[in-house]
Amino acid sequence: MNFGSISELTTAINSQLDTFFERESRYLADVGSELLPVCEAMGHFLLDSGKRLRPLFAAIGHSGVGGEITPQSLQALASLELVHVCALIHDDVMDESDTRRGAPSIHKKFEAIHESEGLHGRASQFGISAAILMGDLALIWAAKMLHESQLPAHQILQSLPIYDEMRVELMAGQYLDVYEQAVASESIERSLKVARFKSGKYSIERPLHFGATLAPKYSLDQLRMYSNYGLPLGEAFQLRDDVIGVFGDPAKTGKPAGDDLREGKRTVIIAMTLEKIDEASRKKFQSLFGNKELDSDGIDSLREIIKASGALDRVELLIEEMTFSAHKALKADGIGSHAKNLLAEMAEAATQRSA
Repeated sequence: MNFGSISELTTAINSQLDTFFERESRYLADVGSELLPVCEAMGHFLLDSGKRLRPLFAAIGHSGVGGEITPQSLQALASLELVHVCALIHDDVMDESDTRRGAPSIHKKFEAIHESEGLHGRASQFGISAAILMGDLALIWAAKMLHESQLPAHQILQSLPIYDEMRVELMAGQYLDVYEQAVASESIERSLKVARFKSGKYSIERPLHFGATLAPKYSLDQLRMYSNYGLPLGEAFQLRDDVIGVFGDPAKTGKPAGDDLREGKRTVIIAMTLEKIDEASRKKFQSLFGNKELDSDGIDSLREIIKASGALDRVELLIEEMTFSAHKALKADGIGSHAKNLLAEMAEAATQRSA
C-alpha cells in the first residue's frame, strides 16, 4: 500500500480505527445493555474528530526506515490514537474541563446520564468514575489493537520497549503537570520540562521511534535522527497548544475562550509573563488567573498583560527556533526521501495550527 499524502494516510488510519471499534463495541454490548452509553461515548470521542497526529508520525517513522504500510502495520500504528484517547479523557478529569472538541467531556456526559436517570449517589462522582474507567479502557484497547495486528511476533516484541517507555513518560509528564499547578510554579525551565514529557515526547519523538521499531529493520542512527527532529518539534507543538489555550478561538478549539486561564494552567507562556511583569500587573494577574468564574473582560485583561509582558512574542520565537531545528534534522541521511517530505509537512501542521 502506497500513500502519497497525509490525507490518504489519515483516511487509512481512520478505517483501521473504525473496524477495531466496531468489533470491540459489539463485545461490550454483549456484556450488558448498561454498557451501551460507554460504546456510544467512546465511539464519538474516538471516531468523530481528532487529527491522528501520533499514528501519522508512527506511520511515517515506519515507512522512513523501510517498513511497508500494510493493513497489519496500519492496525498496529493506529493503536497510538487510543493511547491519546486515554490521555485526553483523564486530562479532562484532572483539569476539571467541562468540554472537549465542542461537546461535553466524558465525565460531564456521564454526570448528565446519572442525573437524567435519577441514579443514587453523587452525579459528579459517577461521572469521574466512568471517565477513569473509560480512559483505562482506551489504554487497554490500544495494547489489544497492537497485539492483534498480525504483524510478525518479533516486530511487535522489538517495539514494546519503546511502547512501554512512551506510556511511562506520558504518565510522568501528566503528574509533573498536576504537581506544577499544585506548587504554583513560575519556572520557565520546569514548565518546559512538563511540555517535553506531557506532550512533546509522546506526541512526536516516541511515535516515530515506535513506528521505526515495528519495521523489520532499523538502526540506532535512524532513531537518533528521529529524536533530533521529534524532540524540538514536540516541544514546539506543546508551546503552540499553550498559546491556543490562552488566545484560541472557541469556534476552532471546541473549548471556551481562555480555558487555560480559568484553569490556572502553569505553562511556559505564563511563566514568561510572571518573569517580566511589574508588581501592579502581577497583583492584577494573580487576582484573575485560575478563577473558574472568569468572564470575558477578565480573560481580555489577562491576555493584555501577557502580550504587554512580551511573553507571547517570546513563545512565538521559541516555536520558530524549535521548528527550524526540526527541519534542520531532516537534512541528515538515513531516512527515505518521501518520509522526509511528509515530516516537513507535518512540522508545519503541528506548529502553525489554530486548534
